[in-house]
Amino acid sequence: MPKRQPAKPDLRLVSAEAEIYDMMRTPVTTADRVKRLQMEARALAVEQVEALEKLLLQSAAMAKEIAEGGDAYPVGARELAGRLASDLPSKAETLKAIASRSL
Repeated sequence: MPKRQPAKPDLRLVSAEAEIYDMMRTPVTTADRVKRLQMEARALAVEQVEALEKLLLQSAAMAKEIAEGGDAYPVGARELAGRLASDLPSKAETLKAIASRSL
């Protein structure tokens, strides 16, 4: 019989500031609930901005490929892709800076 590999544990890093919330417990006050929901909304917004930053960098890489793709691509598409390849990384960095200020 082959040896059975132990299942890898599902380990996740949680920041020291992470707050654990018992979802079954009702908030003490409406203000507590509003505060918790606002914190969750901010966390989701930061995640979405980080996802957009990642997509911008991926788009810049693809644009660079098209810009350097030669005659297989139309001239206008290559020129536009070249401009995007140079602009998108700086836009991603700007988003990163804005998101880091809001933390």
